[in-house]
Amino acid sequence: MRSESELSLQQTDHQAEGEEEDGEEEQTYEEGQEVEAEPCEETPEEEVKVEWPTGVPQASDKDLAKLSQSEGSSYPDGLVSILKRRRASLDGLPPPSNIATKQSSKRKVRFSEPEDGIEQAMPDLRTDIEIIVADVSIEESLAIMCQQGQVILNCVGPYRFYGEPVVKACIENGAHYIDISGEPQFLERMQLEYHAKASDRGVYVIGSCGFDSIPADLGVLYTQRQFKGTLTAVESFLEISSGPEGSSGHDATWQSAVYGFADSGSLRQLRKRFGHKPLPVLGAKVKKRGFMFFSKEIEQYAIPFMGSDPSVVKRTQRFLYEEEHQSPIQYSAYVGVGGLFSVVKLFCGGLLFWFLVKFSLGRKLLTTFPRFFSFGLFSKAGPTMKQIEDTCFSLTFFGEGYSDGADPSHGRPNSKICTQVIGAEPGYVVTVSAMVQAAVTLLSELHSLPRRGGVYTPGAAFYKTSLIDRLHNHSIKFSVRNYQ
Repeated sequence: MRSESELSLQQTDHQAEGEEEDGEEEQTYEEGQEVEAEPCEETPEEEVKVEWPTGVPQASDKDLAKLSQSEGSSYPDGLVSILKRRRASLDGLPPPSNIATKQSSKRKVRFSEPEDGIEQAMPDLRTDIEIIVADVSIEESLAIMCQQGQVILNCVGPYRFYGEPVVKACIENGAHYIDISGEPQFLERMQLEYHAKASDRGVYVIGSCGFDSIPADLGVLYTQRQFKGTLTAVESFLEISSGPEGSSGHDATWQSAVYGFADSGSLRQLRKRFGHKPLPVLGAKVKKRGFMFFSKEIEQYAIPFMGSDPSVVKRTQRFLYEEEHQSPIQYSAYVGVGGLFSVVKLFCGGLLFWFLVKFSLGRKLLTTFPRFFSFGLFSKAGPTMKQIEDTCFSLTFFGEGYSDGADPSHGRPNSKICTQVIGAEPGYVVTVSAMVQAAVTLLSELHSLPRRGGVYTPGAAFYKTSLIDRLHNHSIKFSVRNYQ
């Protein structure tokens, strides 16, 4: 997370209510970062190792409030002291001395699970920007963080487990919120439950501002702007290219997919609560493709894209129809899977996934061994630097509609357009650029965002801003390939 200060959100062993215990997996984080303390005499740097206890009950809110009052939580380094004191109180140790704290001008705070002796291959980050440590299970720590930032960039997932406390804290404390979630259930539930509250507070909550789903959502808007007439339908095809080492995603994305598919019934029930009427279809209705087909557009086999793009784009189109009185665009998303060998591998892996995801033991296996069950596409370590450097993506949009002067209510579409969004590695390069540029746009063009706050998709929030131009200037390129 980032604002004017660098924000780091530490997640603990926490389980969302209603989820099964054995579907969870503890995660280990280790961050070597400098934390500025009060000015004092120069002393050698001291490393403080803070290990989060496993199976130890958390301190009560009342106890935490007392700690906060005694430590002075209004200071930038107050939260670190609060958490250190909380750990000491849980372990039955005397609290750290304030004098000892002030004797160190810079402390390097590390977080790790005590039972994990494996050092993570992560760089030892050093920065002069202050670090604010927050814990999603401690409401006050989130409040302290949100009170010191204008925009919170939430990268802690899976969001179905760790996202809502941050959204709630941002709204209550007046900080705008941006995340990179690709989980439709979380995104739509936040809109249903927090849109009115965020609007009342003048806070913007904008989800899916990473690779899911800025390229797709803004790509459709870009295609519409480049079309000379009335655009009625768009199909997108995602292609990911990698080097000899292939590509890889992180375990957190895999977990989001596992729990999302397992709980797909809840998403259907959630959508019924909105009470939306179907969007009108302008022009000829586009037929949905099959589960697997050979695409002449990208010259390989393709399947429907099962991420958040279709959900996000449809929510944007509804907003533009209801608030801006624009004709909604039909949208379908697909992803290329390659040749016949890839098709066979996908078919076998898909069947196994669908079977295992229905049972708690199966979900436990899927989340414990992501590399094995995803055929190497996801791992707990994530991609190597070489994989990141060698991977890129292209998202191609094929749109059709009616040229200027043509009546969409009569006959077939008479005009076509093909646009493209291209960029570097999706998860660790494009997502970072997209998220940061979304936050910069929010801060600098707040007057161009809708109304005075609420929960929005990227397309709905940034429809009247220069975000597409900002992305284009930061290596996420938008272009028109051909026009007929």
